[in-house]
Amino acid sequence: MTEVFDKLKAQLASAGTLTDAEIGDSTLTDDERLWLSAERYSKQRNAGPKITLEEYLAANKTLDTAVEGSPEYETALKIAQAYESGA
Repeated sequence: MTEVFDKLKAQLASAGTLTDAEIGDSTLTDDERLWLSAERYSKQRNAGPKITLEEYLAANKTLDTAVEGSPEYETALKIAQAYESGA
């Protein structure tokens, strides 16, 4: 592992993110770039709110019964979409 990789790895751990330019540093190996990109994505994905299966099922039930466009429907739709996108 290179010194640049170790520095960026520590920065990712402390700040939680890196820019594309930092990951694209020409002194990094392909494996190091891949690892940093994967870790950055994982941190971004896990940073959002966690929606449980029970919340998702309740939201789907609301979608089936609420009037489309109502506040309840819109809230349930956001929950269902967030769960389905892996948030």
